[in-house]
Amino acid sequence: MSKEFEGDAGAPLPDFTGARNISLDTVAPALGVQSQHAQPDYLDYDQKGRGMVTTMFANAGVSYLMGITAGGIYGLQKGIVSTPSSKLKVQINSVLNHCGRYGSKAGNSFGVVAVLYSLYEGVGDKMELERYSGVESLSPPLAASLTGFTIYAPSGIRVAALGGAIGLGAVGATYAGYTMAGKPFGSYGFLFL
Repeated sequence: MSKEFEGDAGAPLPDFTGARNISLDTVAPALGVQSQHAQPDYLDYDQKGRGMVTTMFANAGVSYLMGITAGGIYGLQKGIVSTPSSKLKVQINSVLNHCGRYGSKAGNSFGVVAVLYSLYEGVGDKMELERYSGVESLSPPLAASLTGFTIYAPSGIRVAALGGAIGLGAVGATYAGYTMAGKPFGSYGFLFL
């Protein structure tokens, strides 16, 4: 091997000046041609944010964790108060039973509420209700009222309407809190917070 070919990577790049339909920056990262674009053009990116299913899973997970934490703390208090014996093993068993019972119930309930809310809000966003109605941020109050209505629907129409009103009131209170704090509504990205 001669000295002039030592360290040579191979044949030089062919001349593509006559080929107008070939863009080397999309074909040739392997050939060593640097791209002129800031981002790759083949990546799909949702400009509005996370998708409906991703938001639903994130909200359900955070809500479930909040529910098992709150229910576990309540169960801890109930387990300490209602221990039938002064023995340590019985007290620990009572605390664990109460924490598990109340924590799982609260976690499951919070998770179901988050899934329903996220589903209704996602459908409202897909339908672009704000564009058709002219009302800014219409999806969160509608989703909250439908969630409350759906959860309490088996108890009757009056109870379901009350549940819907409570959901609407929760979003209204959150909106008022954001307005007083001077922050944009929904800036935390969790449910209607």
